[in-house]
Amino acid sequence: MNNPSPAPDSAPEIVTVACRTDNYAFLVRAGGKTALVDAPEAAPVLAALDDRGWALDEVWITHHHADHVEGLAGLRDRFPDATVTGGARDAHRLPPLDREVSDGDSFQFAGHAVHVLDVSGHTVGHIAFHLPDAAAVFTADSLMALGCGRLFEGTPAMMWDSLSRLAALPDDTIVYSGHEYTETNARFALTVEPANDALSRRAKEVESARKDGRATVPSSLAEEKATNPFLRAGLRQVKEAISMTQADDVSVFAEIRSRKDSF
Repeated sequence: MNNPSPAPDSAPEIVTVACRTDNYAFLVRAGGKTALVDAPEAAPVLAALDDRGWALDEVWITHHHADHVEGLAGLRDRFPDATVTGGARDAHRLPPLDREVSDGDSFQFAGHAVHVLDVSGHTVGHIAFHLPDAAAVFTADSLMALGCGRLFEGTPAMMWDSLSRLAALPDDTIVYSGHEYTETNARFALTVEPANDALSRRAKEVESARKDGRATVPSSLAEEKATNPFLRAGLRQVKEAISMTQADDVSVFAEIRSRKDSF
């Protein structure tokens, strides 16, 4: 039996779906419609839909990497009319799209605005989806819990710009990122800011959550701004902690990213 449809002015419901080894996908439910953010694997998504009696109406793809799109074919076998949205800059290497979007675009989902942000860095053409009515942003492999994606295609300046744009969203925004990397990210973050009390507390909470098999995604933007070294690269205390007090923000970010790459 289908769940009752929420009232039109209800905030969208978001369901986290664990996929593959460490991926996350997200179901967004509003007005009797369901969208999926990224498609790492079909089976867990189909199970989550079936458990709730939901059909799949839309799929929003953040970037072209296989662990974010490989489940799409299986989902479209079951839901051939689902509208697939992805970045126009990435369209040449994404599965076929029904709607191409670019930085600054918006579209409507069940009466709720979805804003598109270009967050290139991990890849060029990576996008994020911001839903103000849900106080949610889906960042995949750009801003991550206590981390950011490795720079496979973009430059440090590109990623720093992307992270800075995400950091400018309201502090109560919930960040839905694409992987369960938080425990390793926390260990690294402590090498950058060992004196950050908020980070120390969060690292302990993350360790406890993982021991109990609990997810550490999503997280709040306020929490990321207080503890994520990649978001904090422009702060004086971070520059002092890594002996780069006179360096510009991009150079500090690049140094932190380089350290993480070899961590």
